[in-house]
Amino acid sequence: MKRVSILGSTGSIGVRTLDVIERHPDGFQVVALAAGTKVDLLAEQVLRFRPHLVSVATEEAAKELQRRLPRVPVNILWGEEGLVQVARTEEADLVVSALVGSTGLLPTLAAIRAGKDIALANKEVLVMAGELVTAEARKMGVKILPVDSEHSAIFQCLGHGGRQYLKKIILTASGGPFRTRPKASFASVTPEEALNHPTWNMGRKITIDSATLMNKGLEVIEARWLFDLSLKEIDIIIHPQSIIHSLVEYMDGSILAQLSVTDMRLPILYALSYPKRLESPLPSLDLTTLAALTFEPLDMEKFPCIGYAYEAAEAGGTLPTVLNAANEVAVHLFLERRLGFDEIPLLIRKAMDEHGRRPVRSLEDVLEADREVRQRFTMEYSKQ
Repeated sequence: MKRVSILGSTGSIGVRTLDVIERHPDGFQVVALAAGTKVDLLAEQVLRFRPHLVSVATEEAAKELQRRLPRVPVNILWGEEGLVQVARTEEADLVVSALVGSTGLLPTLAAIRAGKDIALANKEVLVMAGELVTAEARKMGVKILPVDSEHSAIFQCLGHGGRQYLKKIILTASGGPFRTRPKASFASVTPEEALNHPTWNMGRKITIDSATLMNKGLEVIEARWLFDLSLKEIDIIIHPQSIIHSLVEYMDGSILAQLSVTDMRLPILYALSYPKRLESPLPSLDLTTLAALTFEPLDMEKFPCIGYAYEAAEAGGTLPTVLNAANEVAVHLFLERRLGFDEIPLLIRKAMDEHGRRPVRSLEDVLEADREVRQRFTMEYSKQ
């Protein structure tokens, strides 16, 4: 029985993780949950899975959750300290890091320092502080297991070909909802259009990242740290059907690919059950129903965010943190209709140019760069 703690239990990945766990009651036990302010859903999760510890974002949410669960034996915490306690709870063997954005960095580090294996769905953790996080994981002997479908695919393919023979990895991208839309029309894109992803059902932030293709840029940085790769060993190709989740090419020219239906419960199940495999509740991929699997080159001019991610990764230091913080601010402003879709990469470019690169000697260097960017652009757009 593997005991699991979930950071972000009411989000897209968290809900799917609990669905996987519920289908394998003999394999997993939920011991702690952390969420934001979705008290209704969290209360349902507590009643279904009976964790001993939960945390919410605010004191008000904690009081409301306590009111709804008057006779349930659960310890309710709130705020950053509550997140950290859920992450490092002694009972957990594995922590699912599924918070959105930079919020996941501190609790994920806390879980690693407590010796917990990590099922990582929060790519921003490695984008912001990949060197620090992976060094800490090595020090503690902790496994970081990828939950992103692309990185799960790479992880599975590497297990069959041998890291020493690797030539490169190839991350696939659907191209998002605007793959064939002219760039000249991007100024008129609405949040509703950008949230209409053609193949995946995801949370709002990651769906916008998929529309700008920044998600793929963040995945490049994540892959670099997860698999100890140089940037020259990481390619991206557009694959609209999202059936091949990524590929690995070896020095002899062989290419291994991982294929499955487009459902995040599959990579979640693999991360939870690793190194074993468990039966999936999902239907098998029926290859006879596929009309075609097509591939296209990446258009870096149309989607400049990917180039910014490569640039930030190459420079290192605090620049990946700046990239991530600026993107989170820009996505938030776009969803609030205070920034145009075409202005998202412009804000990110401006932040990178203004901040430049600073060395990272400690976690505080990362957090300070993150704070500076958020304050700078939040203040600028609050005046408009």
